[in-house]
Amino acid sequence: MNVPHPAFQPGLFGATRREFLGRIFNGFGALALENLLGRESLRAAEADPLAVRIAHRPRRAKQCIFLFMGGGVSQMDSFEYKPALNEFHGRPIPRVPSISSGELQGRLTFPHACVGSPFRFQRYGRSGRYLSELFPHLARHVDDLAFIHGIQVDNQNHGPATLHVTTGSTFPGSPSVGSWIQYGLGSPNQDLPGYVVIQDPRGAPTNGTAAWTNGFLPAAYQGTLLRPTGTPIVDLARPVGVSATQQRQEFDALAWLNRQHLVNRPDASELEARISAYELAFRMQTAAPELVDLAGEPEHVKSLYGLDNPRTSGFGRQCLLARRLVERGVRYTLLVHGVQIGSHSWDDHGDVKGGMTKHCGEVDLPVAGLLADLKQRGLLEETLVVWSSEMGRTPFVNGKLGDKPGRDHNGHALCMWMAGGNVKGGSTAGETDDFSLRSVGNPIHIRDVHATLLHLMGIDDEHLTWLHAGRVRKLTDIGGQVLEQILG
Repeated sequence: MNVPHPAFQPGLFGATRREFLGRIFNGFGALALENLLGRESLRAAEADPLAVRIAHRPRRAKQCIFLFMGGGVSQMDSFEYKPALNEFHGRPIPRVPSISSGELQGRLTFPHACVGSPFRFQRYGRSGRYLSELFPHLARHVDDLAFIHGIQVDNQNHGPATLHVTTGSTFPGSPSVGSWIQYGLGSPNQDLPGYVVIQDPRGAPTNGTAAWTNGFLPAAYQGTLLRPTGTPIVDLARPVGVSATQQRQEFDALAWLNRQHLVNRPDASELEARISAYELAFRMQTAAPELVDLAGEPEHVKSLYGLDNPRTSGFGRQCLLARRLVERGVRYTLLVHGVQIGSHSWDDHGDVKGGMTKHCGEVDLPVAGLLADLKQRGLLEETLVVWSSEMGRTPFVNGKLGDKPGRDHNGHALCMWMAGGNVKGGSTAGETDDFSLRSVGNPIHIRDVHATLLHLMGIDDEHLTWLHAGRVRKLTDIGGQVLEQILG
């Protein structure tokens, strides 16, 4: 029997007396297995929730950078070339595909007009991939990218869709992708959080912290927000008038008291985790300020990320910090571009030409710089880079076309790409129809993407579980299918 590492299923092992009584009717198999696996090793894992754990399978990627574009990137103006849209610009879609239900199906029954892309497309690289003229810098790396087309999310409103992509559930309260990965693999860096979030310097995304929550997993697995100015992490700075020596003495005294309390409570893993958290906070007071200090970066590197241009400097700094986090062994970094729903998000219901020109101009150079920098430092092979949004857009508008048409929500046509690690550059999974309304053939669900992401990090989604409210929970819920087409 292939038994997963016990730290991947702490809800099933290491039972206290109360948990034992609560689960006794489930049989004695789990109790016997617990003894076989050894309580001491399990307690060690619980005592240090960030300890490095053995992956299910060997994979090159050890870290992940997740680039999230909040608002819904228009796939037919970025990564999907659909000439039929321009052919029928201003006219109804001639061949409406069968979409069984939902908002998109309802909109198609009303008068509508196709919106052709205002941008030119061109083939790039050995793979001959079409990209929009909005991505001239990313186009240089097209042969390193694997695209996934026609991804389905279960709700095409911003809040639920954002949660579905970032947590695997359309409802609040579930752990984010980064939390699951942190839980499954731990962190090789003991001086920084294993999961760091760098949001748009202009503000928070839709759902805010719910996009990087630990949900029902222990708090140690929650994303830590790195602030754009001032002290990089909230409440990290040492109080005025307290020296490092004094603070060290206070932490030592607090740890001694906590361990005395722990002597008669050997199953209090939460207390062990709290002791570890105090120690991590102390170490971060030195590591975090050094991390965000970019003064030592050469000018040509800053220029590579666009830090010398006000248009690209915001996301450029986020991408450069992501590379520095990878160098320091931070397991998962979430970068967010887009603020709520407005002019600084990708939610272009009107003037898609102006909106996409603005957004892509802010991220194209920094993302290309990140890929180039990782590659030249030999880090791309051990870093999985993921690009996503929460949904795709519609190829039509209801009613009149107007002078500056935009695009509405489409939960059937999200487009993502991955690079690095064991990703097969230049490959493709999925396909959308001629108008980019929905997938052709077997649809790809977001849980399939999550299963693939975990697989590329060396984790089997079926074995990464947590017992919550009487149910074994997973990032992929009922399980996902790994997209073998993009694996190298």
